[in-house]
Amino acid sequence: MAEAHTKNHDYHLVDPSPWPFIASVGAFVMALGAIGFMKFAQGTEFVLLGMNLTGWGLFAVGLLIVLYVMFGWWRDTIRESAQGHHTRVVSLHLRYGMLLFIASEVMFFVAWFWAYFDASLFTGEAIQYARVEATGGHWPPAGIETFDPWHLPLLNTLILLCSGTTVTWAHHALLHNDRDGLKWGLTCTVLLGILFTICQVYEYSHAAFDFGGNIYGATFFMATGFHGFHVIVGTIFLAVCLFRALAGQFTVEKHFGFEAAAWYWHFVDVVWLFLFVSIYIWGAGTPAAH
Repeated sequence: MAEAHTKNHDYHLVDPSPWPFIASVGAFVMALGAIGFMKFAQGTEFVLLGMNLTGWGLFAVGLLIVLYVMFGWWRDTIRESAQGHHTRVVSLHLRYGMLLFIASEVMFFVAWFWAYFDASLFTGEAIQYARVEATGGHWPPAGIETFDPWHLPLLNTLILLCSGTTVTWAHHALLHNDRDGLKWGLTCTVLLGILFTICQVYEYSHAAFDFGGNIYGATFFMATGFHGFHVIVGTIFLAVCLFRALAGQFTVEKHFGFEAAAWYWHFVDVVWLFLFVSIYIWGAGTPAAH
């Protein structure tokens, strides 16, 4: 009987887990809460099945459920790795999964770039199909004062490029079992990610245009704003890796969690370079005087 249950393959058949179901519930609650929150921001109500779901409370509950699932599910994944379940085949498939996730993120940003270039290259279509002010037949639209790309946007570019260097330093240090280099490299990367977010918030607070009312503001804030959100996610990702590094959980042989975070961070860097060139430089009009 013992031989019948012997594992003769390199795959990991996971135990029954509640996390997929709980994650689905949390995502559904958060989606309904997001509708209620946006209705609240508009000054209207969101009523479903006789219940008034207007406000931010339901969204907060869904977000807490999703965060709890993320903590519990990834904790179980780390435990499975420590137990030896992540064989070479499993590790390879984890890498495939991360690559496919990044590929999906690439297509996500392609949509925003597509919207930006469609509005900027075909201004007549923007006037015909979008309920926004006319572009005046040129880009940026008439009356829009854009950011000077060679000031704060350039500084943010240098910050992200430096962060890509420091995360590579941390990875190289880990491969050579340099614990101090790993910790300092991750620390510098997290601090640079926080600095980038601070600069982005400062830039938004000094924008001479709004999100609504014109196609330039809509495409600008959607593209750069979602990138900023990804920077925040990547910073949290790397901060978790820093705590795990301080706890000694990464080894030269097993450190895919950090490797995935580094891949994600380099992806964020590359997207910003495209944003900087296409939106800040190529799409620059009359810089705001401030």
